[in-house]
Amino acid sequence: MKPTLDLSTAVWRKSSHSDGGASNCLKVADNCPGTVPVRDSKRSDSPVLVFRSDSWASFVTHVKK
Repeated sequence: MKPTLDLSTAVWRKSSHSDGGASNCLKVADNCPGTVPVRDSKRSDSPVLVFRSDSWASFVTHVKK
């Protein structure tokens, strides 16, 4: 069983690439060492995807290309 990540102190920010409308909105939390939690910004109660920091960095690098 995987340990549960406590996100009660997570500081969420909206992605700069999210559009201004009601769709395509993403929030990430930067203050969780070793991980990058990601969620839908329209629903604060939405499920959270958690990525390892190195995996997230690789993903972002490839998306920018």
